Amino acid sequence: MHPHPYAFLTLFAVVAVAFPLVMLTVARMWFRFFQPAKPGLDKNAVYECGVAPTGDSWIQFKAHYYLYAILFLIFDVEVLFLLPFAVNFTSLPAGALLAMLAFILLLAEGLVWAWHRGHLEWK
Repeated sequence: MHPHPYAFLTLFAVVAVAFPLVMLTVARMWFRFFQPAKPGLDKNAVYECGVAPTGDSWIQFKAHYYLYAILFLIFDVEVLFLLPFAVNFTSLPAGALLAMLAFILLLAEGLVWAWHRGHLEWK
């Protein structure tokens, strides 16, 4: 008897869905039966480094820092895509050279766009 060709994928999908659900159920039951809620003034109080909180908790962050970090990550990760090309440069066909040239041009276009928009200027 031959099993169905997709039987393994079906079993894998069932296990992939069931395992986290079982773990979440066990965690919820553990929390419900072994850790009853004990709210109180001390437990519900805000604690931050042992200092009593004062003032408003709303702080406006500048998105420029995040944009700078995202641009760094993009260009840092894209350099990793250049490494396999650099290692096998002499044994690759001309099509690979053209593909990598297009990749580098798109990367340079993104850099020029970010520079033109002023995202790389620290204010």
